[in-house]
Amino acid sequence: MNGMRQVQVPADLCQALERRFGGQFGSLDQLVTFVLGELAREDVAQMDAAEEGMIEQRLRDLGYM
Repeated sequence: MNGMRQVQVPADLCQALERRFGGQFGSLDQLVTFVLGELAREDVAQMDAAEEGMIEQRLRDLGYM
């Protein structure tokens, strides 16, 4: 086995992604690998939690919460 797995993605979504990001990535496989890698990074989740805290604080400061 080569360490790769197959994932099924709807054809219309693939076409939309290729139109939008085709010039930035060599292939749809590279785009999907990049996006999933970014989502899997632990520091992204921590950053999102920190950003959420900042937004909540701003809303409190403005009297919305």
